[in-house]
Amino acid sequence: MTSTSPAPRRPRPLRATAGQIRSALTFFRISANLTGVFLLLLCIEMIAKWGFHYELIAGGINLSRTVLIIHGWLYLVYLFADFNLFSKLRWSLGKFLLIALGGVIPFLSFILERRVHREVELQLESIEESGPRYAA
Repeated sequence: MTSTSPAPRRPRPLRATAGQIRSALTFFRISANLTGVFLLLLCIEMIAKWGFHYELIAGGINLSRTVLIIHGWLYLVYLFADFNLFSKLRWSLGKFLLIALGGVIPFLSFILERRVHREVELQLESIEESGPRYAA
């Protein structure tokens, strides 16, 4: 009986140039860090509110609610940045969903930002070594 090994998987072709991917990566990194910071602020706010029954109010503005709203909007921007990389690099849906969790699990956005940055940089190096993507 002969064993046949599956053919090696070829990486899917990318849907963007190296410059477009670098731009999307920079946007992702900024949104991941901002979302992560506001998620940590939101966690501190929730501990203060539910653990110590203390609501943060300054100058008549409810800072607790403000942090909540800002984090919500930043999370939408984070999801857009995630989807932008997902579509340009043709990632799997599972990877997209894992990165999406980074905006709702404390500290995960920072960890994933570093991992995604490293992975995309390696991928970009291989693109640049293979030459131009489009024939002139």
